[in-house]
Amino acid sequence: MHAFDVLGDPVRRRILELLADGERTSGQVSAIIREEFGISQPAVSQHLRVLRDSGFAVVRAEGTRRLYAVGPDPLREIDAWLDRFRRYWTPHLDALATEIARGRRARRRDDRDDSDAGSEP
Repeated sequence: MHAFDVLGDPVRRRILELLADGERTSGQVSAIIREEFGISQPAVSQHLRVLRDSGFAVVRAEGTRRLYAVGPDPLREIDAWLDRFRRYWTPHLDALATEIARGRRARRRDDRDDSDAGSEP
């Protein structure tokens, strides 16, 4: 299954978001997903299997528990694919960062001017 097919499903994207915060048991993932999406535990297990089979999630056994974590390799592949498109948004983000910095500098100047004006006799 192609990476974008795997990530095209909102349930699987949400599971990956949960795993990005750290390892979770299958029970923890299932409880959150069942509550948020209203799907059954077997359906959640199927989504976890798709993520595991495609490498987006890795699982390790700890006693009777199964702990899931993000598998980084498919994400690296997506990042490499997206790299050819970054030129379309990077200049805009750089320009935004410049404008934010200008606004902060102007606010600091205004704050200094206000405090200086208040201290004059």
